Amino acid sequence: MMGQYPFAALVGKILDLYGAWACSLISACFFSAGFGLFANEISNSSDAITQPSTSTFHRLVVFFFIAALGTVFSYFSSVFAASKNFPNYIGAAAGTSMALFGLSPTFLSLLASRYFSSPGGEVDVSHFLKFLAMLCGCVHLVGGFTMYAIPSTPKEESSSVILTNDLEAPNERTPMLPNKTNDNQVLVDVVSLRDQSPEPKQSTLDVLSDRNFWALAFIVFVVLGSCEMIISNIGTIVLSLPIPISTNSAFVNTSSIVSMTATQVRVLSISNTLSRLVVGPLADIVSPVPSRTIDGNRGTLREHHISRIAFMTFSTATLACTYAWMVIGVKEQAGIWALTIGAGIAYGCTFTILPSLVSSIWGLSNLGRNYGIMTYAPFLGTPSFSYLYAFSSNAGFASSQDEVCRGTACWTFTFKVSALAATLACVTSVYLWRAWKGRV
Repeated sequence: MMGQYPFAALVGKILDLYGAWACSLISACFFSAGFGLFANEISNSSDAITQPSTSTFHRLVVFFFIAALGTVFSYFSSVFAASKNFPNYIGAAAGTSMALFGLSPTFLSLLASRYFSSPGGEVDVSHFLKFLAMLCGCVHLVGGFTMYAIPSTPKEESSSVILTNDLEAPNERTPMLPNKTNDNQVLVDVVSLRDQSPEPKQSTLDVLSDRNFWALAFIVFVVLGSCEMIISNIGTIVLSLPIPISTNSAFVNTSSIVSMTATQVRVLSISNTLSRLVVGPLADIVSPVPSRTIDGNRGTLREHHISRIAFMTFSTATLACTYAWMVIGVKEQAGIWALTIGAGIAYGCTFTILPSLVSSIWGLSNLGRNYGIMTYAPFLGTPSFSYLYAFSSNAGFASSQDEVCRGTACWTFTFKVSALAATLACVTSVYLWRAWKGRV
């Protein structure tokens, strides 16, 4: 996890300068080296180890760090190859790519269980990692030769402006002062859209000096940081709560508790994936922003119903209500369904809508760099909320005689702070909604 976030801005800059194909080739090298060296280390280890080897442990950490670098190069190449080739449908392009990216662990786990496991269920780690090294290397090698951004042709650019109300093109008889009707207003918007100059070059300092960039970063810090805290600790949250009172205690055992935890994990994963698949196309329909094309020109104008920042407002409001419910309403395991569903939806929605917001406000030419800088927000947010949960849990554990922290006191303070933070993020999103009115 630590290997993915710190180099995001650098990877984004490489993507902006050279393209998705270069990131895919670099990813092929990192994946093949990381998984291959890891597999080799396991193969050369003795089966009769009695004491753990510190040097082996350090080498394995380095190899997984290399694989993490391959992950971020792979992520950027796939998401932004789709986003830059379909700037007018960036929500669907990014959402679908992220959904497939999120489903890949499930697919690879099924392959490991079916083809690389013994009858007793033990995974052959060495052979599976060798398979991953070859598979990831070959797939990303193919991506290196195919993942190019296709420039729009003059014909496509001339037809990129769509008149939603079947208006005629302006001519010498067109009134200089249009009437206050929707049709004429659309016509004025289209004329002003055609007159837009290509996007100006923005340095990193220009982006960082924009206070709205920091406002968006705060929202991302809260939403993604708190959601990843829940993803990492959903098991202990389940264990801290009692089972429903109606359940016969004679049938309660460890396997049923584990099953409950696994169910919550699946629910969170499904809600996360579905939100990415739904929110992306929905955003393109109800808020089709006139984003920049890869050539720096303005893209399509279609009928606009609501600001795209509304999806951020929805995510933060959902989390605020979910965290408040955890504080005042949850007393047993059956009550945390709202937490897993709410966190999954907010997490997927925010990740899906973020690339289109960044590209609409700061342009496509430096989308990789700007998005990479933005990902430092969850890089800081995740440990912040995770340590908050850890300290709160330890305080509750100190007064418990059980092996694990029991009771709502383990996390009540955490969700009080998270609810307050989500509320502030919601207010911030409303501010951005007004500040970016007509732009997203």
